[in-house]
Amino acid sequence: MEKNRSNGGKRALITGVTGQDGAYLARLLLDKGYQVYGLAARRGSDALWRLRELGADAGVTLLTGDVTDVSSLLRALEQSQPAEFYNLAAQSFVDKSWDLPSVTVQVTGMAVTNVLEAIRCTDPKIRFYQATSSEVFGRVQAGVQDESTPFHPRSPYGVAKAFAHWLTVNYRESHGMHASSGILFNHESPLRGLEFVTRKISVAVARIKLGRQDKLRLGNLDARRDWGFAGDYVEAMWLMLQQDAADDYVIATGRNASVRDFCRIAFAHAGLDYEKYVEVDPAFFRRAEIDAVLGSPAKAKAKLGWSPKTSLEELVAMMVDADLRRLEKGTVS
Repeated sequence: MEKNRSNGGKRALITGVTGQDGAYLARLLLDKGYQVYGLAARRGSDALWRLRELGADAGVTLLTGDVTDVSSLLRALEQSQPAEFYNLAAQSFVDKSWDLPSVTVQVTGMAVTNVLEAIRCTDPKIRFYQATSSEVFGRVQAGVQDESTPFHPRSPYGVAKAFAHWLTVNYRESHGMHASSGILFNHESPLRGLEFVTRKISVAVARIKLGRQDKLRLGNLDARRDWGFAGDYVEAMWLMLQQDAADDYVIATGRNASVRDFCRIAFAHAGLDYEKYVEVDPAFFRRAEIDAVLGSPAKAKAKLGWSPKTSLEELVAMMVDADLRRLEKGTVS
């Protein structure tokens, strides 16, 4: 493992701080003694529920801004003066990227230009993390994907993430910036949005268990994903910025499972048989499906000393239990 950098300064700026990964990362950094700043756009709905659920809302200094607006990025950098910048902002729901291709490309892809330029012009010594996604692999070119696997994205979201990834590499190579990308495979948690299939499953299991729902309609049950726990994956983000040299890393579990498997595990945890409740609905099939992905975390293990701590079974149980508690309290988000 490379020598870790000292945490001197202990200031970090996170875009997308109100999302799943942003909340877990904020909690991690606060526990490490950082002063944490989060860039957040003004929204009418309760965007802070994830931070609140982790007890991180009071510790994060929120700055109003948007990654598509360079001036707000410059103000945020001036206000926070971070040693580390984590760019997690994105239009992150893959299915919506076909309906909102321009928005997705602007927020998930082109805005990374704004972020990197703002850092380069303000303080190029700031260490930068870019959230890449396994969606860049798309129509996979190898049975197991690692850092050398070619990209073939299958959605506007994947295309935007591929652009952001290569731009990060370019700024590292052209300007000598400490800019790293984490190619994260699917990572879930009780803080996942309701629009994602894993959370859709966990909420449905809880509702069916409590007699509030009869059926769960899903798309392709045979699609296979490498699912991990978001709380484990944010540690890898932090570790990347502690290294002497910036680099890119696949973050995955090295195990994949089908949507059908996820259903089976989730329903079984609640003492139910998924076959009695799950129905296939063609309306939920993707327009360009990715049949299977499987990541190799070998480089992250060798260079960062990182490996996932949470099994798929533990992750699914965590999500189902959380939604059961929320439904009983009437606080599902």
